[in-house]
Amino acid sequence: MLYLFKPLPANDRDFSNWKPFIKNVWFRRNFMKFVYSLQIILIIISMMLGVWNFANGMIKGSVFILVFIVHELLHISVVYKIGDISLTHSGIFFWLNSNAVMSKKRFWLFMTLPLLVLTIIPMIFMLLTDGFVFELLRYILCVNAIIAGSDIVNSILIAVKPSNAKFCGGYYIDSRNT
Repeated sequence: MLYLFKPLPANDRDFSNWKPFIKNVWFRRNFMKFVYSLQIILIIISMMLGVWNFANGMIKGSVFILVFIVHELLHISVVYKIGDISLTHSGIFFWLNSNAVMSKKRFWLFMTLPLLVLTIIPMIFMLLTDGFVFELLRYILCVNAIIAGSDIVNSILIAVKPSNAKFCGGYYIDSRNT
């Protein structure tokens, strides 16, 4: 079930044998500083490349909202059949929480699918286009890369976890040990 702006129902799963996804307490407390830094770097690079100059504000705003919606729907598409998911926000930042238990491959797909579909694929198609379509694809890929700041950092963290790991609710467990 999808919950919009409401927390997930209480999870009765026993996490006593699970490890925090981010073990280092300092990094866990400062995680979003790394994400914000990455987003600022991506914004500066996109400004230097002139990405934000391609069209009027109405088109840019509409495309931005559409990219955000598709980005979140791609995340949801990975887990909607295996668990509940909640879209929540704080200020201008949105995130998804799920009570689904995911394998390492599925969790990596959950984190990277929007990045692959809305950043990597437009980057490839950019090579085949020019003019307005080129500028539009460049804008889409930059906007999504900025939106996906935490997804990028999380994807790296997922890659270094054991291959048999299972993930749920900010924790992971090596399934060989269960």
